[in-house]
Amino acid sequence: MTSLRRSAAGLGSAVAASLVLAACSAPANEAVQDDSADQPWEDVVEQAQGQEVSLWMWGGDPQGNAYVDDVLIPAAAEEGVTLRRVPVASTQDALTRVLSERQAGTEDGDVDLVWVNGDNFSAGQQAGAWLCGWTDQLPNMAFTDPDDELLTNDFGNVVDGCEAPWHKAQFAFVYDEERVPNPPTSLEGILEWTSENPGRFTYPAPPDFTGSVFLRQALYSSAGGAEEVPLEFDQGSYDDLSPALFERLQEVEPDLWREGETYPRDSVALDQLFIDGEVDFTMTYGPATLTQLVENGTFPQTTQVLQLDEGTVGNASFLAMPSSSGQQAGAKVVANLALSPEQQALKADPGVWGQFTVLDADLLDDEGAALFEAIPDSPVVPPYAELSEGADPELSAQWVPALDEGWRTNVLVE
Repeated sequence: MTSLRRSAAGLGSAVAASLVLAACSAPANEAVQDDSADQPWEDVVEQAQGQEVSLWMWGGDPQGNAYVDDVLIPAAAEEGVTLRRVPVASTQDALTRVLSERQAGTEDGDVDLVWVNGDNFSAGQQAGAWLCGWTDQLPNMAFTDPDDELLTNDFGNVVDGCEAPWHKAQFAFVYDEERVPNPPTSLEGILEWTSENPGRFTYPAPPDFTGSVFLRQALYSSAGGAEEVPLEFDQGSYDDLSPALFERLQEVEPDLWREGETYPRDSVALDQLFIDGEVDFTMTYGPATLTQLVENGTFPQTTQVLQLDEGTVGNASFLAMPSSSGQQAGAKVVANLALSPEQQALKADPGVWGQFTVLDADLLDDEGAALFEAIPDSPVVPPYAELSEGADPELSAQWVPALDEGWRTNVLVE
């Protein structure tokens, strides 16, 4: 079992520090605009022929890996582009490589596309790492709603054509209804349940992506609701709001799995605890994947998604293109392909990956709409419209490292 012990408490801050140093040492942070954004799409496709595009992405999701390897890569080959998946333990690894290439003035880097999350996008954007102004060139962007805030704003940063949407996500708690027949329906209720059922709940240690979003969800709870937390970070708000959060997590820590002396290192480790019956809850930012995990017997047949009364945090995943990529035409073709109704429907199928689409159903033609209508309903996961009802907004990216470090110093090492 992979877990984070107190002796490793400095790991997250060390990684974050190296990332900050890389960003600070990068060249001027002005966004690099795509000077070929007005090029006809037919010319982009022609230029992409024979190019090899490397997609750097977190390698810890077997379904996601299989989707790229078995579905997206063959489809890209049909478009004349060789797509290569580069698995990383953390998206920060990809960003660090991009920043190093940018500092070195590389024009044909090893990274052509990155599956980014909001804080990594923000860090790269501040360092001028991403190519901007290219996504309007993608024909399949026409199937997305230009007013969808999840697609125009990423952790408080305006996307501004610097990344192409890939799928939507909704943070969710997951439980075994056989072991928890009457689950709590609020985050505070989950913490109270934990105190009444010691050892049966825990969460991944930040800065793990899922552990970090748990902190933000818990901050909304301890503050009295999402409306009480300003989306934009400022030190005064952090100083006012974070003590109650860390005090509550300190209070519940002795009742966590292994009395809070160790935390799962990441969501994969937490899932394994759930599978092994050591805890009764897990959590995910990709609940649609649960359908296949239950169907194939990985998760218990009695697994269910827990919807909280106050809602949960929602956002979208994106593909960003580094300004140091030398395969920009090929990267655009892959990003456009990933946005096609065919690929979005395949990816939304729980038997393939099970990710919520970024496409607007009202903008699809009958053929495209039929692809999504053919996806079977899940006995485990509510429809996205229901799951995202009352969704909480994502905080700006600056909240993420502040909360992660605050947790490390106030909870983990206490």
